[in-house]
Amino acid sequence: MKTQGSAVWSGGIKDGKGALSTQSGALKDYPYGYASRFEGKPGTNPEELIGAAHAGCFTMALSLILGEAQLTAERMETTAEVTLDKVGEGYSISAVHLTLRAKIPGADQAVFDELAAKAKAGCPVSKLLNASITLDAALLP
Repeated sequence: MKTQGSAVWSGGIKDGKGALSTQSGALKDYPYGYASRFEGKPGTNPEELIGAAHAGCFTMALSLILGEAQLTAERMETTAEVTLDKVGEGYSISAVHLTLRAKIPGADQAVFDELAAKAKAGCPVSKLLNASITLDAALLP
């Protein structure tokens, strides 16, 4: 399975404007820029989207693992806090902290901890954050 997201950008880093879209249409020309990334202004940013993707992926992975253990969550809420730090001349995502709150009938804390750790290790987005990235780039005339 393959899917895609895209970005369009015009202008410089501080005065420029961008728009993000997803293949599904969940985001369609959604605005982002310097102000939404670094100054808390309206719009989104890549780190926020990585956080949402990671929270969603982890929670789905845990749902699968719970099912394998004959458990079903009544409700799970996951937040992924993504830390972007200034490193030298640039920036780096230095950490992602997952916070999970769940109501799972029949599960005790020890089983819950074990299954959550398994989901964190098996989540494709968790794996991606340690994966190599490839790039094809073409300069247009």
